[in-house]
Parts: sequence; C-alpha cells; structure tokens
Amino acid sequence: MSEKIVGVIGGSGLYEMEGLEEVRTVSLKTPFGDPSDSFITGRLEGVKVVFLPRHGKGHRIQPSSLNFRANIYGMKKLGVQWIIGVSAVGSMKESIRPGDMIIPNQFIDQTKGRPSTFFSDGIVGHIGFADPVCPVLSQILVKAGKKVGAKVHKDGTYICIEGPQFSTRAESKLYRTWDVDIIGMTNLPEAKLAREAEICYSTIAFATDYDCWHEAAEDVSIGEVLRILAQSTKTAQSTIRQAIHALPETRDCLCANALKYGLITAKKHISEKTKKDLEPIIGKYMK
Repeated sequence: MSEKIVGVIGGSGLYEMEGLEEVRTVSLKTPFGDPSDSFITGRLEGVKVVFLPRHGKGHRIQPSSLNFRANIYGMKKLGVQWIIGVSAVGSMKESIRPGDMIIPNQFIDQTKGRPSTFFSDGIVGHIGFADPVCPVLSQILVKAGKKVGAKVHKDGTYICIEGPQFSTRAESKLYRTWDVDIIGMTNLPEAKLAREAEICYSTIAFATDYDCWHEAAEDVSIGEVLRILAQSTKTAQSTIRQAIHALPETRDCLCANALKYGLITAKKHISEKTKKDLEPIIGKYMK
C-alpha cells in the first residue's frame, strides 16, 4: 500500500504551511512549463504533505497567468493523491458572511482561454466532471472546519471568472440569478486537471467580502478584508491539520480511476513522446 500524500495549494493569504517537519524544497520542470513555485514537502503531524503557493511566494502571479497544468502535473509526479485547495472568494448570498468557510461541490466556468486539459497533441481523453469535487474529501473538510469552530457552509456553487478584474455590477447581478454562492478566479481549470490526473480535489473557500452586487457593503475597508484574510488563513491551517488525519489510507471514490474509460485514442496511435510526457498521468493505462 502506498503512503498517503496530501497536496495543499495555498491561495491568497496562505503562502506557507505552518508546522511542517522534515522540510524539503523540490523544484520541478514539467512538459507544460514551470509551476508557480518550488514545491515544499514535509510531514505535518506525521502525514506527508506537499505544499505549493498558487500565486508564488510574494503573490507574483495573477490568476490568468497561473500555469495550472504544471502545478497539477507536479503534484501528481510527487505522488499526491489528495489536493486541498485554499481560496479567497466573494460571497454572492446574504447568508454567506465575510469570514465564513464554504466547501463548494459545484463549479461554473466563466474563464476564457486557459488550457484546461492534459490531453492534446495526438491524445484525446474525456473524464466525467458532473460532480467536480471529491465527495469523500469534501465531507472530511466540512467536519474538520466545524471542529475548529468555523462557520461552515456545506456544498454550493463556485463561479470562476477570468479576472484579474472583479465583476461589473451587471455581471454580479446576473450571476446571482444563476443561484451561485461564491465567486473566485482560481479553482478552474485546477479542479478539472486534478480529475484528469486522478487526484481527489476539494476546496476550502473563505468569503472575504460581498461581491459588488451588495451595494450596502461597498464601504467595507481594505483593512477589514485583510483582517478577515489573516484570520481565515489561520482557520485554514487548523482545518487542514484536522482533515489530513481523517483521510482514508485507500481511495475508492470516483476520482481514483477517473481515466479508466476516459482515454479515447488507441495506444498504438499515441506517440512515444506523449507517453513519456504524460507518464505520471497515463502510465498505468499504457501497460
């Protein structure tokens, strides 16, 4: 049985994982270019963890420029089976207040032109994405969040926009008619690529403010947003510590074998270069 390895992708505010022991920095090259930063590996209370700051150290990379394929490929190459993404989001509902935690179970993709698949250049794959997050991991995160005292909203829809600009008021009001719960810029195509790589994925999202639909809340100061972000980062760290111990040693969820029937291209028509480049992802299906 392989060792349980948990990946953490830190969003705004979460640039390092406190409490890591046996820390090692790993720099990887991938067929898709460079990841956001070096991967930080170590043990968190005995569990092997791989951490990556999504925007790079110092928050250098804006959402539209993130190399999502390199980030997820690197996680896969390092043996990660579970990814916990941490994100700051805007609330689209009055009931989701700034500082609340949301564990979404659905996404709407409003991004434009981001590479969203590992399968191109002579190989075609189609994965199921009706349920885009791992149900096992999501339930564990809900329980862990409640255990550390967070106000947790279970399920809900995350709409991912291109950015880096925030929505217009007209767009924000339109998205509200779609019954979305939160809005952000980074969880897609991250979740799609994790599914292609057969990695369990779920998000810990923290509302830092109401989106611009909430005209009465426009006078919230940047200082207040930063205060909420700092507190949310501490809550995320505590939630992750709780969650990693509850993860099962073996995976029997839909994520673990998402590619089993997904590769459409006959093996004899897949080039040796493509097989080599994608070996961490498709290798077990090429034997």
